[in-house]
Amino acid sequence: MNDPAGFQGALVGYDFTLAGARLTALGSGALWWAERRLLCVSDLHMGKSERHLRRGGAPLPPYETRDTLARLAALIRQLQPETLLCLGDSFDDLAAAQALPPEDVQDLRSLIAAQDWIWVEGNHDPGPAGFGGRSCTEMRLGPLTFRHIAEGDAEAGEISGHYHPKARLRRGSARPAFLLDRTRLILPAFGTYTGGLRSSDPALAGLMASEAIAILTGPKPLPCPMPR
Repeated sequence: MNDPAGFQGALVGYDFTLAGARLTALGSGALWWAERRLLCVSDLHMGKSERHLRRGGAPLPPYETRDTLARLAALIRQLQPETLLCLGDSFDDLAAAQALPPEDVQDLRSLIAAQDWIWVEGNHDPGPAGFGGRSCTEMRLGPLTFRHIAEGDAEAGEISGHYHPKARLRRGSARPAFLLDRTRLILPAFGTYTGGLRSSDPALAGLMASEAIAILTGPKPLPCPMPR
């Protein structure tokens, strides 16, 4: 189960600048852009337990969407964003989106109605799912470009998700982590049942510049040289 610091680390953050934008990596695994009052989360993967069972997997406790929404609602109450941007793979697939329990649907729609809600399409959830908000393949806001999957030749200011990065210190356990260099930021997964890819994996090591850092989530976000 992925619980990036739960509520405890929700508002504790690590401040940095990307393409001139002042941003904060929160201990919860979300990204806060205070100047725009924009909250960004990636890879919620709502409905994962339903899809897992539908595809022949062992039953999982079907509470991951409720937990993910509860943590997201807590962040929204605390930060009062004007814009909420979901950075792709918000649902485990479109069938899982349609199979959400009614109480989860009601809670999700209440959150969407409270602010400008943007769905960036992911590889698991292409196209709108019918819950409201607006959908796009990528979003350009000021100096930043938000997309689901990082592009190797991206201009400075790219923010993406998809890989669910994790990192660890020598004597610690692996934690969900932001990966940051001069060009891009990759967010950790926010969803409760999401796994993770070590920052040393070639897919991530090949994307991130040599000076990249990992910002480990938790009660106090911890920046360190990106483990390779």
